[in-house]
Amino acid sequence: MKKAFITLSIAGICALPLAAQSAYKEISVSNGGTITGSVKFAGKDQPPKTYTISKDNDVCGTGVRKIDFVRVENGHLLDTVVYLEKVKEGKPFPADVGDATIDQKGCEFKPFLQVMKNKATLAAVNDDPILHNIHTYELIRGDAKGPKKTLTNVSQPKPGVVKSTIKVRKGPAMKVECDAHDFMHGFVFIAKNPYFARVADDGSFTIKDVPPGKYTIKAWHGMLKNQKAKVTVDAGGTATVDFTFK
Repeated sequence: MKKAFITLSIAGICALPLAAQSAYKEISVSNGGTITGSVKFAGKDQPPKTYTISKDNDVCGTGVRKIDFVRVENGHLLDTVVYLEKVKEGKPFPADVGDATIDQKGCEFKPFLQVMKNKATLAAVNDDPILHNIHTYELIRGDAKGPKKTLTNVSQPKPGVVKSTIKVRKGPAMKVECDAHDFMHGFVFIAKNPYFARVADDGSFTIKDVPPGKYTIKAWHGMLKNQKAKVTVDAGGTATVDFTFK
């Protein structure tokens, strides 16, 4: 009995630091570095996907809905987020990145793409006088063509708000769909640390106040195979990383 008690106690003590290390820690960063770069697209720019608006036409509209899942502007890939993976500690999260709200209005998800903090609250708002069924998926590989896992699946038969805690374990983002309307689509990037940047309209990005060190940096897009690279950040220095999707 004594041996068993001692073994369990040691195992419990050893497990505590591992659990504590899994959470991001906000600290003061002095003389941090900066990562800049651009995201380009070298593949064939496909036309928007067309969906027939086949139901609830008085609210959703008539005809077709066109969604440009891969938006390219002057050779640059938009709707992309560049981020550092597995950062243990650093600057605080931006004040405007935490909980998120998805509005279902006119049978569209608004915004189409946004960023929220992992383990924060997602508020699904139904502004339409019809049934919506918001279905969110964790994108395990990062893109919607890869494996995915249901996070929430909630029916909203009338206008109102449903709130859920979003926690992703493997993937960097989630896809948002409506099971009642196949022409409703959206994406949410889930930030596990504050070292990310949404690509600007000119394809550029900047990540500031990075603690000196070596990192894995990734470029995420909801419909394309995600990319990664290695980057070394010096104190007070600037590193450049460019990505090209195809």
